[in-house]
Amino acid sequence: MSRKNHNHYKGAEVSCCVKYFLFGFNILFWLLGAAFLGIGLWAWAEKGVLSNLSAITDLGGFDPVWLFIVVGGVMFILGFAGCIGALRENTTLLKFFSVFLGLIFFLELTAGILAFVFKDWIKDQLNFFINNNVKAYRDDIDLQNLIDFAQEYWSCCGAHGPDDWNLNMYFNCTELNPSRERCGVPFSCCVKDPAEDVINTQCGYDVRLQGELDRQKYILTKGCVGQFEKWLQDNLIIVAGIFVGIALLQIFGICLAQNLVSDVKAVKANW
Repeated sequence: MSRKNHNHYKGAEVSCCVKYFLFGFNILFWLLGAAFLGIGLWAWAEKGVLSNLSAITDLGGFDPVWLFIVVGGVMFILGFAGCIGALRENTTLLKFFSVFLGLIFFLELTAGILAFVFKDWIKDQLNFFINNNVKAYRDDIDLQNLIDFAQEYWSCCGAHGPDDWNLNMYFNCTELNPSRERCGVPFSCCVKDPAEDVINTQCGYDVRLQGELDRQKYILTKGCVGQFEKWLQDNLIIVAGIFVGIALLQIFGICLAQNLVSDVKAVKANW
């Protein structure tokens, strides 16, 4: 009888392959999350946000640093739970890791379905988001760089066209506007001259005082909402592949964690 119990005990053991694979995967995830979080906090420190926390809500537009803080924080917490849970065979941390990862997967799936069903609403929100950030273009250097990158990458200007820059206090065309940038657009809206090695940051000055046809010689006239939609259609397979890949990694992580929990419970049941 004791021999039977001894053999049964030997059969119930924690898989070293699963344990250390989950540990190695999560320690990379943990370090990457720490790096993202560190970059975000460093960026906030450089802008003086950490010494004046009220500045977080002062910005009218979107602060790109939030992406690093939120994504880094989530990755750090998940990586910590998965890493320590696997190493110490802690079922509480492993269950937390599985549930948290499963919740993120569910939210991503829900967001994807809602985005597909409510396309027009998403388009309106994107338009609102871009215009809101156009207003705050000069308020934050990170936001400014993000808008310039988007306009250059997608070859666009404003949400629906260059006249959206009337929403910004520095670029609007009202006669009372004393800004030198009045009736202009940011340099990222300009049509690039291949012969120019140095970026002309004043290329968009006064350009909206000209007629529609004349503008096209100097600036991009397509809106970023339309260009983003076109980019999505052109790269649908790549974008879908990335999302499917992320989803499969999450499912794989949940399965590994649950497998390890089952192994630990089986071993404890034989003590």
